[in-house]
Amino acid sequence: MAITKERKEELVIQYKDFIEQSDAVFLTEYKGMTVKDIQALRLKLREVDGRFYITKNTLLKLALEESDMPAPSELLVGQVASGFAMGEAPALAKALVNFAKKEDNLTIRGGVMDQEVLSLAQVEALAELPSLDQLRAQIIGLIDGPARGLVSTVNSGVRQVVNVVDAFARSEEADPEAA
Repeated sequence: MAITKERKEELVIQYKDFIEQSDAVFLTEYKGMTVKDIQALRLKLREVDGRFYITKNTLLKLALEESDMPAPSELLVGQVASGFAMGEAPALAKALVNFAKKEDNLTIRGGVMDQEVLSLAQVEALAELPSLDQLRAQIIGLIDGPARGLVSTVNSGVRQVVNVVDAFARSEEADPEAA
């Protein structure tokens, strides 16, 4: 069934909105997936603040062009569904790659991020990056180690001074005439 010109315009506006809100767009082929499988994927992607929509190729291409993004015509062929990273792009890439490993009917083709077209290999590499929370934890760990060492060193020096003063005070208490 053909869609009306008004509906096409609505879809282009909707796709542009998704593109402008997202950090990356990942293009997949969903040939043979059941509605139940697509729903399961959508739920997984929502956990990482991602969205997954079956898109019309020509309308998505138009929306990408209107958003000043590259429109990879070679990736926009066949049954295409798009994953939009409303949160962290690596988290969405990881969720898509993990789902595609379990579901043979989902194939990741590539994507678009930061004005660049991504190949499958680049999407897989992006999926292996740590999340923003993991990076924060690593940075805190890097800062925490030297800080603990500094505190330990300062405490050690203070402890030594206290021990010397204590020893001197005890020696005076034991022999008040020696002072």
